[in-house]
Amino acid sequence: MHIDISSELVFKTARSGGSGGQNVNKVETMVEAYWQLENSQLVTDAQKLILAEKLANRINKNGEVLVKSQVHRSQLGNKAEVIKKINELVNKALVVKKARIASKPSKAAKERRIQSKRQLSEKKTLRGRIDF
Repeated sequence: MHIDISSELVFKTARSGGSGGQNVNKVETMVEAYWQLENSQLVTDAQKLILAEKLANRINKNGEVLVKSQVHRSQLGNKAEVIKKINELVNKALVVKKARIASKPSKAAKERRIQSKRQLSEKKTLRGRIDF
């Protein structure tokens, strides 16, 4: 299952640091994407609860998931990066973790373990003093 939330994103731009020379000072290349989790039509209520729990550190006080990018020198590149990041974040959070099934050691494995313990014990007793 893959959800694409790019249609519900709100973008804001700002001047970013990093490479770009004098261009950095005049062009707004950093892109921030905001996604209103509560008002989303693309995810169910159950999924909203899961996302709110797993993405709690990414949600601001307005209830928006915030992702930003300033790795590219162009606004278009950063916008694509933000869309990719936020989609990966949401889809990764919605993956249900497989439950671990507890297993027990087999009878043969238990026997091998006890046998090796016996051998080790015997070896150590042979290292001791000999009474004549």
